[in-house]
Amino acid sequence: MAGAALILLLAAFPLLSQNNKNVVDEVAWIVGDEAIFRSDIEEQYQQMRTEGINLPGDPYCVIPEQLAVEKLYLHQAKLDTIEVPESSVRNMVDQRLNFFINQLGSQEKVEEYFHKPFPLLRESLVEMMKNNSIVSQVQRSLTQDVTATPNEVRKYFTSLPEDSVPYVPMQVEVQLITLNPNIPRQEIEDVKARLREYADRVNKGEADFSTLAIMYSEDGSAMQGGELGYSGRAAWVPEFANVAFNLTDPKKVSRIVETEYGYHILQLIGKRGDQVNVRHILLTPKVSQKDLSDATNRLDSIRKEIVGGAFTFEEAAAYLSQDKDTRNNKGVMTNNSEYSNLYRSSKFEMQDLPSEIARQVEKLSVGDVSEAFIMKNSNHKDVAAIVKLTNRIPGHRANLSDDYNLLKKMYENHKKELILKEWLENKIKNTYVKIEPGWQNCEFMYEGWVR
Repeated sequence: MAGAALILLLAAFPLLSQNNKNVVDEVAWIVGDEAIFRSDIEEQYQQMRTEGINLPGDPYCVIPEQLAVEKLYLHQAKLDTIEVPESSVRNMVDQRLNFFINQLGSQEKVEEYFHKPFPLLRESLVEMMKNNSIVSQVQRSLTQDVTATPNEVRKYFTSLPEDSVPYVPMQVEVQLITLNPNIPRQEIEDVKARLREYADRVNKGEADFSTLAIMYSEDGSAMQGGELGYSGRAAWVPEFANVAFNLTDPKKVSRIVETEYGYHILQLIGKRGDQVNVRHILLTPKVSQKDLSDATNRLDSIRKEIVGGAFTFEEAAAYLSQDKDTRNNKGVMTNNSEYSNLYRSSKFEMQDLPSEIARQVEKLSVGDVSEAFIMKNSNHKDVAAIVKLTNRIPGHRANLSDDYNLLKKMYENHKKELILKEWLENKIKNTYVKIEPGWQNCEFMYEGWVR
């Protein structure tokens, strides 16, 4: 399963392959004042062939059209002055690189797979993800007013051919309660002492902040010397942002800041309008097995009270749970997976649940509460948890009564696709496009490319 997931992700990053030195470069398309070269197309095609990815048509037609469409969106983004925060791009790149390392085993194996040194691989991903984010923003701005009435959804559903009605796999709805293990005061003091030592060394000129970040920080930004990129306040949790935006001296280190992620020290790099760029070092107190066992035992006692009727799961979630994502929602988990964006709801396919929770749910009947277990929370920290299975919905063909939100989202996506298609074809008509002979004999997705 992991290998299949990796192939799907690699498909999204086809331009990471090594340059094909045997290809004599030539201009294939010109869109506006930008050229699409044969080498661009060959690079993408070679990567797709390596991964066994089949395109819906001739790759020498499909690939250049995809590149041309991206250029049209990026041109519109310039007109609309759409930008993507550097910190957002860095975070996405870090996550993707960490995924590759986890799947392939090491940084060296990632470099071997992509035939690129890690720094060049990072540069490719930064450019690619930045463009992807910009294109998504343009698409959202063009379709932000799309809505659907119940009558429109009904008509759309009844017009669907039987084989186009989606099959909805078995789904579950669950509630969650978590308890954080108590961390000994001494462990917290030890972490703070280390951070104070780092700050003193930097303030005295004995060490470079970015070097210490690379060596000791437990955040994904460590590889960039702790640098987060220019960001607005909303990009960070309030405690972190308040300190970052009050820094004035790039040579000094901030006080220690506690957030939900752990403990930080910061250093100012620069300010630009309402954005600031900082470095930081993150350390997190370590949790012992005894601390986790104590939290599990406490939660097992709470479970017995729930099962015995002393109070309900919902009451326990509201007053006792430390899960920030569910405690104000009676413990109900909300599906945030990529697939669920079609219809954001409390329903999960088993594959969309965190693995630790899925293992518990498989053993439960509707209404049952699991015994306490250990799981990773949204900040990747170990916590004790119990779950309640509130509903199990068998797999079925979508219908209006049970799956209205799914069908509504499908119809809205259909409307958005029509809007974007119309916008693109109009943009093509009003943009200088030249396709060189030998690249024109294609069935393109959009009309108007060939003049």
